[in-house]
Amino acid sequence: QVQLVESGGDLVQAGGSLRLSCAASGRTFSSNAMGWFRQAPGKEREFVATINWNSGVRDYADSVKGRFTISRDNAKNTVYLQMNSLKPEDTAVYYCAASGYGLPRTEYEYNDWGQGTQVTVSS
Repeated sequence: QVQLVESGGDLVQAGGSLRLSCAASGRTFSSNAMGWFRQAPGKEREFVATINWNSGVRDYADSVKGRFTISRDNAKNTVYLQMNSLKPEDTAVYYCAASGYGLPRTEYEYNDWGQGTQVTVSS
């Protein structure tokens, strides 16, 4: 099992930036990819971005492409989500997750989840 702890969520004005962090511990060698998902009130959890630990290949949801950047620091077992040009519709609880798949986009491909961190974007 992989333990995941997110941090960095905050209240920010539209157009601003935030960087989320996700620190992984435990059986990190069992995961091939890390992902970020988000869930807004009254909505289903949705895919945001994913990155492969080894290759560094990334994939994004269309809604965040060009604004968000996922990156990883293998030495620190940490994944980041840099969020720029934030919009009110980005308001959600953001979760990081670990997967044994290569570049997964669905939550069913992820085995371990963090507790989430709240991002609120005011207009």
